[in-house]
Amino acid sequence: MENTEKQLGPKIDKPIPKRRLGKTGLDITIMGLGGEGVLRSYGREKEAVEVIAAAIDSGINYLESARAYGGSENYYGTALKGKRDKVYIASKSHARDKIGALLHLEETLKNMGTDYVDIWQVHDVRTEDDIKAIFGPGGAIEAFREAKEKGLARFIGVTGHEEPLIIKKCLDLFDFDTVLIPVNPAEQHYKCFLEEIVPIAGAKDIGVIGMKTYLKGLFDAPKKFLFSYALTQPITAAVIGCDNVEQLKENVEIAKNFFPLKYKEVQRIAEIISPYARELMYYKP
Repeated sequence: MENTEKQLGPKIDKPIPKRRLGKTGLDITIMGLGGEGVLRSYGREKEAVEVIAAAIDSGINYLESARAYGGSENYYGTALKGKRDKVYIASKSHARDKIGALLHLEETLKNMGTDYVDIWQVHDVRTEDDIKAIFGPGGAIEAFREAKEKGLARFIGVTGHEEPLIIKKCLDLFDFDTVLIPVNPAEQHYKCFLEEIVPIAGAKDIGVIGMKTYLKGLFDAPKKFLFSYALTQPITAAVIGCDNVEQLKENVEIAKNFFPLKYKEVQRIAEIISPYARELMYYKP
């Protein structure tokens, strides 16, 4: 046994695969660290910083936050000292007006201890009223455009949780670099972001990032199959929030050992989950 091990050599640790994030040209790991979990809290700096450090040490190079995510940005600011050049960081603003968004960005940069974010995202666009405010005179999109021109944000993204047609309109109204949408077996059975958004993103080379990959833990299915389902789709990465280092390591192993599903497997998982789709996606009847 000992001789066999010597012949085989030391075990080689797999890296997390990377994919190109659309026209940004960034190569990011197929798993990104989301701003949920322990990061969306206050007063838990030690635990949160440990999760961020473990993510970076594991090779994750895409880290996400939001102005609305508790102490998340501050946790990143502490954890990223001396490591800013190793990762791409993203945050979001839920402000709908230019002044509010610029104030958010000022806070974000201060909290995260950086002069710029790699991706700054218009957060959670849901309604026609949101669109009118964001893209109208004095709207938030003016702040995003200005931030990119000044180098405070390298790329601009948009995120949506509830209504794919609203996000579709956003992509028609502005030249976004990235889009963050739900990607899981439930969403295709109610309001399908993949069906509505991915073709447009593909045509415009917009990087697609998935969220809600694990259905917030509301459905009893192996994480590796839900992750594989998401990354079998034409997306770049899935952002996943973690409660602790152990959970982070579990997800990293799943990402390292990602395998694309066959078409029949994708359809089968979706069929099993379809009766619960509306409830799992939090859509109102």
